[in-house]
This record gives sequence, C-alpha cells and structure tokens, in this order.
Amino acid sequence: MKTHARVTLEQWRVFQAIIEQGGYAQAAAYLHRSQSAISYAMSRLQDQLGISLLKIEGRKALLTEQGQILLNRSRQLTDEAIEIENFAQHLSQGREAEIKLVVDAAFPNELLMRALAEFASQSKGTRVQLREVILSGASDALLSEKAELVIGVQTPSGFLSDPLIEVELIGVAHHNHPLHQLGREITSADLAQHMHVVIQDSGENEKMDVGWLSSQDRWTVSSIESALSAIEHGLGYAWLPHNRVQEAINEERLKPLLLEQGSTYKAFLFISFGHPQNIGPATRELANIIKKTVANVV
Repeated sequence: MKTHARVTLEQWRVFQAIIEQGGYAQAAAYLHRSQSAISYAMSRLQDQLGISLLKIEGRKALLTEQGQILLNRSRQLTDEAIEIENFAQHLSQGREAEIKLVVDAAFPNELLMRALAEFASQSKGTRVQLREVILSGASDALLSEKAELVIGVQTPSGFLSDPLIEVELIGVAHHNHPLHQLGREITSADLAQHMHVVIQDSGENEKMDVGWLSSQDRWTVSSIESALSAIEHGLGYAWLPHNRVQEAINEERLKPLLLEQGSTYKAFLFISFGHPQNIGPATRELANIIKKTVANVV
C-alpha cells in the first residue's frame, strides 16, 4: 500500500547543507535561515525517520552510518527534483518531451551513436525513441506521421529533405564460398546458382527492391545483422553496407565478390522532418547535430 511522503524536499536540503557547509551555523547562513530553524528541521527529520542521521562531536556534526547512506540517496532525490523542475520549464517553452527518430539501417551506426551521445549531453530531458528500418520503412514513417525525424533512401511526395550521406553497398560472401573459387569474374549466371541472402523491406506500402534479385534460391532476413551473420556462416552472398562489413573483410571472414559488373552500388540517404509545419526545438537540434556529425567525417 502506497503512503504519502512525510519528509519534505526542504528537510533533505537542510540535512545536506549541514554536511556540505560544515555545521548548523554555516547551513543557516547558506540557506538564509535562523540556526534555530535549521536545528528544528533536522530534529524533525530524524524524529520522522526514527533514526539518527547525525552525531555531535565537539562542535562538529558528523554523519552516522545510516546518515551516510541516506545522504547519498537524498542527493539523488533532490537532484531529480531539480531536473523535473528544469524539464517542466523546457516543456513550457515548447520543447518536446520525446523525439521519435526513424533511421534506415544502412546509415553508419558509429555516426548515429556519436550524434546521439552529443545530443544526450544537451538534451535538457528530451528522450529519443530510435527505430531502425529498411528501405521504404522510412517513407512509411513519414506518411503515417509516426516520427519527428527520419533518415531514409527516398522522400515521399509532400515532404522536403536534405541530402545527408552516400552509402556504398558491396557484394560479399564467406571467404571460402564457391563463388570465390571460380578464378574469374563472376557473372549473373554464376550468382543464380547460389543462395542470395536478401534483407526484407520493412515498409508496409510501396516496397522497394534494391540490388540483384534474380536468384531463385533466396533467403530473406529482417535485418543487416541477420544477413551478416548468415553470410559469415557460409549460407550465401549478399549486398551489405560497406561500413558494416569492413571489419569482417579486414579480418578475412568475408571477401568481396569479383563481379564482372555491379560489385557495388550506392544509395543516398536523406534527412526529413516528420512534421514540417511543427518542428520542435529539440528535433531541430538533433537534426543539426546529425548533419554536423556526418559533415565532419565525409
């Protein structure tokens, strides 16, 4: 059964001030209150809790063991109260409580995490809900108005976007795959004889087909990570973002396909606001941080 708190935030602040300022008199001066008011507040706090938080040795107020534990917990409480008050102020100024960010999985994850880390350091309490999609899933998020910020390979009619980054997809297979044993350039006829691992478009409406899709022997997976794992286990070949397979290529777990043509293809990713007529300040900040992060490495 829930009960109401008997101790106020102000009492916890008095307790903290006594320790941080070095005594009752110093706490009274710091809080601009009389020493008798500080003494009463501290006495009342200990009576309500039923334990001693301080012990007096000479002229110094020292923490008891229980007092040390509760001092640390009380600091968390008062810090959180300040954060709530600040967050409420930001909300009153029109700042968003949450940003729904939808990102095509081809976008370099390292750049995304770097941008989100920078945003987190100055977010002022705004949360980010991140969802990764494949191909037309980004367009669906815009059309359904389920995101404030979207990074995808195409921009549906009625939305404006800025070009963000070009990503290269490369054909790869396990380093011992039979396609690498041909000793010549690989043709489309060669590909048709082997399993192709395809990443499924996560969109629900106008799905997109990208890359070589003529193989009859095809497995479909739902993520880049699943495709990468399948290829590393020798289950076939696939076109995957270069930034996601570079490490595996360097470590010789995977090997690029030597195709007579089409070994790689490029796709451009765009960044769009999901509600262009009502862009919140935090959403605009996050968009700018992502653009700046990309610009610093491209």
